[in-house]
Amino acid sequence: MSAGRSDLIDISVVLVHETERAVLVDHGGAETVWLPKSAVEIERDAGGRTWTVTLPERLAAEKGLL
Repeated sequence: MSAGRSDLIDISVVLVHETERAVLVDHGGAETVWLPKSAVEIERDAGGRTWTVTLPERLAAEKGLL
């Protein structure tokens, strides 16, 4: 048991494209990454072009975001 520890992490990204079911983000890596909207929360950072994506750490690792 994790004693209340969340497995969610926040990553700053640039939103490249959005569809009904997914977002394409640039996280500063070699390639852009598609993330399913059903598994993430995405919020625009105040006054900027960047967004904060909140997602499970496992998904971030699978997508090469860590």
